[in-house]
Amino acid sequence: MDQNMFVTFLLVLVTLCAWVGNGEERQEAQRHGHVSVVIVGGTGDLAKKYLWQGFFQLYVNQVSSGNTFSFYGGGLSPAVNGTPVLFEILKVVSCQNKVSPERCALLKEQFLRLSQYRQLKTLEDYQDLKNHIEKQLQEEGMKEAGRLFYLSVPAFAYADIADKINNSCRPTIGAWLRVVLEKPFGHDLRSAQILASQLGSSLKDEEMYRIDHYLGKQVVAKILQFRIENKKFLDPIWNKHHIERVEIVLKETLDVKGRIPFYDQYGVIRDVLQNHLTEVMALLTMSLPLKLSNDKEVLQNKLKVFSSLLPLGNSQAVVGQYQAYKSEVQQELNKTKDHISLTPTYAAVLMHIDELQYEGVPILLISGKMLDERVGYARILFKNDIFCLANHKAVHCKPKQIVFHFGHGTLQYPAILVSKNLFKPVLMDNEWKEVMEHTDVSVAGLPISDYYVHTPTEQHDAYTELISHIYAGRSNSFISTENLLASWEIWTPLLSSLSTTFPRIYPGGDNNGVLLDVHLKGRDISYNSEVVIISPDQIRGTSVNNFQVMQGKFRSTDMISAWTEELVERLAADIQEAAEAAIRESGVFHLALSGGSTPLALFHRLALNHFSFPWRNTHVWMVDERCVPLTELESNFYTLHDHLLQHVRIPYYNIHPMPVLLNQRLCVEEDGGAQLYEKEINKLVNGSSFHFVLLGVGYDGHTASLFPGSKVTEPEKSLVALTESPVKPHQRMSLTFSAINRAQKVALLVMGKGKHELITQLSRVKDNPDKWPVTGVKPVNGRLVWYLDYDALLG
Repeated sequence: MDQNMFVTFLLVLVTLCAWVGNGEERQEAQRHGHVSVVIVGGTGDLAKKYLWQGFFQLYVNQVSSGNTFSFYGGGLSPAVNGTPVLFEILKVVSCQNKVSPERCALLKEQFLRLSQYRQLKTLEDYQDLKNHIEKQLQEEGMKEAGRLFYLSVPAFAYADIADKINNSCRPTIGAWLRVVLEKPFGHDLRSAQILASQLGSSLKDEEMYRIDHYLGKQVVAKILQFRIENKKFLDPIWNKHHIERVEIVLKETLDVKGRIPFYDQYGVIRDVLQNHLTEVMALLTMSLPLKLSNDKEVLQNKLKVFSSLLPLGNSQAVVGQYQAYKSEVQQELNKTKDHISLTPTYAAVLMHIDELQYEGVPILLISGKMLDERVGYARILFKNDIFCLANHKAVHCKPKQIVFHFGHGTLQYPAILVSKNLFKPVLMDNEWKEVMEHTDVSVAGLPISDYYVHTPTEQHDAYTELISHIYAGRSNSFISTENLLASWEIWTPLLSSLSTTFPRIYPGGDNNGVLLDVHLKGRDISYNSEVVIISPDQIRGTSVNNFQVMQGKFRSTDMISAWTEELVERLAADIQEAAEAAIRESGVFHLALSGGSTPLALFHRLALNHFSFPWRNTHVWMVDERCVPLTELESNFYTLHDHLLQHVRIPYYNIHPMPVLLNQRLCVEEDGGAQLYEKEINKLVNGSSFHFVLLGVGYDGHTASLFPGSKVTEPEKSLVALTESPVKPHQRMSLTFSAINRAQKVALLVMGKGKHELITQLSRVKDNPDKWPVTGVKPVNGRLVWYLDYDALLG
């Protein structure tokens, strides 16, 4: 080969390499000609909210490029019904601020003229569409660039529509075909494989664009570019020696009302974690490609991350379900009241990558409905090895972190934030700017002034962004078949292991408090506070002996639960143990007992089974009393005497009924009955601190005779007060919180199925004694124990 031929060969080779390697140029070459855009499901919610606006923006951006367009909204309805619906949607599309009103009006008019509705139901409908497109091309002498089908329909329809497109509506030779698919892409690995196989029989993999709108969010789309542009800063610290943990969080405040038929089959893991958050995780941890435009290298690097993830099991996840979800399911799915759904609306999953670079680094994926705020972000928290002796607020002692803030939250706009004690990031391109003036907000625990903040110069909707990528043929913004199946391989075993797990119930919004906080220990994740409410199905079919007595936490205090008989036995034993301990220490035991029907079984147990109880050294006091004569059946003291006191050997002077009847009058404030009882307590009870107080809880959350809205629900110095009950007899005398909370031990006894809803409510509400008086029971130096039978706990 002579020198000229060799040079020519090199030039050809370089040109060929540039053609193959430069995706942007290749895409540009594919754009010339006429493009037909077909939205199947073109009058549905997604099309109405996002898709038509996105395609209008595509038209605005491309109208001067020499390309021509036609837009079709496809649906099952006949054209006479579908056409007016479509044009009502198209009327509200809008231009960006940079487009003048006059030009915008012209572009909208052109866009509407280029758009039409078509019924797309049968194979013949798709054939008619093809004939229409080809006739238009021939009449106007246009060359076809490609056809874009956006399937905004349920996933079960994908295979049938793909078959119709393949058999009757493919573009002319040389033009491209792009078919866009919305999630869900399967329910698990097996269903995803079946769907992939069905679609694969009609479409090539490069013709399918599985859309994950999260990849179109401007911050998510810039993660790889940010990592590449700041490589010199990140390379030394993007590893296990410097990263403390990675958090990828998507919080939503809305419920799923109206979406239950879909959501109850999928839940939060399939809806958000398996796709959106997994993709973000891959972008944060994958090896950087040599060229961002190299779709194959980006995919292979993602797949390496997926293959390196350690297996996920029950110990790597916690799940929850917002309180109202059960009733929403029953209503929308027409289920009976005893129907229980195990579908999680909240999940926190702990991942680890089995690679030397990230060995031991916890990666948290968290999402849920009905949470305290709407926000999405990925946070890389770095270890800080600096200790500030004098000023802990010094900038170099604050958290070192990078936050990819997807939007909403306190910040309200998408941004990439780098804490100033880390490094100053490189500004990526002219589409991004540095924010110099800050509002008074905090992001991920730091005031925004502690960050370098970069944000897009102009915000774009995710669908608008991705539609431009589809048009350009940029496939690395979408989910390939290989990518999809690899993701399902990770998540399917976890979903199987969680299929019988009962989610923790949470009230929603700010009332969630710390209920959904998680604790990481090694490879395991758990709720930071112990689980409280258990569904009846959890113990159904289990031996009663396995549930004799269960100890745990309720409202962050000790709880003992058992079947009614065992619970009463345990409470009686605890009271006797407290009595014996008090008498050993001080020679006397002061016991305050509530009225009502709940403690009757306890009174019987103490009377008939505890013959060694030290009654001679025990003083019995009343927690509350109805303002009726003590000889009447409605009197709490009458009940106590009838069921307990008359059956045990207790000195009469150790019995202290409340003085509700004075001067032949019942509970008249001027008679000073409450002050008289308080004086007696102060005289006989050391420090006015009862050794043991037994309380119940009413259906409205009242305890003792402290009712919702009662003035004595506020802490007071008085130990005894007259109160008002919403039911007859209205007048009551009661120990106050001041007296109750001085006790050494307080027992709250709740029994019966009728109290299950109350217990469920109490497990979720914050302390609010005015609304829920029982939440005001908080012994200052003593111990509070809830005694709940399984009927009350489980329903």
